[in-house]
Amino acid sequence: MFEATEINMRHRRTEVLFRLLFGMMTILLILPVALILGILIYKGAPVLSLDFLLSEPTNGMTAGGIFPALVGTIWLVAVALIASLPVGVAAALYLSEYAPNNWLTRAINLAIINLAGVPSIVHALFGVGAFVLFFKFGTSILAASLTLAIMTLPVVIVSTREAMQAVPQAFREACWNMGATRWQTIRRVVLPNSISGILTGVILEVSRTVGETAPIMFTGAAFFLPFLPQSVFDQTMAMSLHLFVISTQVPNVPEGLPYGVALVLIAMVLSMNAISIAFRMYLRNKKKW
Repeated sequence: MFEATEINMRHRRTEVLFRLLFGMMTILLILPVALILGILIYKGAPVLSLDFLLSEPTNGMTAGGIFPALVGTIWLVAVALIASLPVGVAAALYLSEYAPNNWLTRAINLAIINLAGVPSIVHALFGVGAFVLFFKFGTSILAASLTLAIMTLPVVIVSTREAMQAVPQAFREACWNMGATRWQTIRRVVLPNSISGILTGVILEVSRTVGETAPIMFTGAAFFLPFLPQSVFDQTMAMSLHLFVISTQVPNVPEGLPYGVALVLIAMVLSMNAISIAFRMYLRNKKKW
């Protein structure tokens, strides 16, 4: 048997020290999240009921439920996904598979990075100027969703491009050696093996879209609407704006009501993410490499 030397012992102590340090850092990251969720559940759970989810606000939004805001949020997220996903995947496909490595491609990549760092209020002002006024969509679901789509495009582009670049180059070369064209290779090999990465972008987009307030406040979300939207050209209530309004603008709101709305909003995000993650894991498990 080999006896541990002084160097081995010192390295082992260093490893234990760093393990404890990283463990403490992880706990410090998780603790605030757990504390926030605990407070929301403690104060918001008594408000939750089926009537709360399926009824509209009443008494100046100091009572009733959140059904119009719930439906409106689903409208906004769905239209934003429909608008951004094809454009984002197409842009990532071009940058990953077709674009040469020159100054124009580097400029496009820099623009995507800069777009990701633009504050949401700037996107809101752009949405007002472009979609509400210039394209004359008015304050509507379409204008708000397109604003959200532009705001989240960098997330979709970057995650999709990284997923495509993660596909081994040998897969492409094997297809080309068999006589397949570049597009056939992309359609039959690259895209199917990139689905899990694309879903990562979708998860991040949904998480950000559901919680945004400023872009929809100016472009399509309403303070209060007692009816559901009938088309993308109607205004709608939204969960994030509704939470802001009852927390800051409406007097005499019961203490538990904002916490209940926040709890439902977080539950929506977690549910959508859980579905996407489960589907992504299913597809990833089918990979042979």
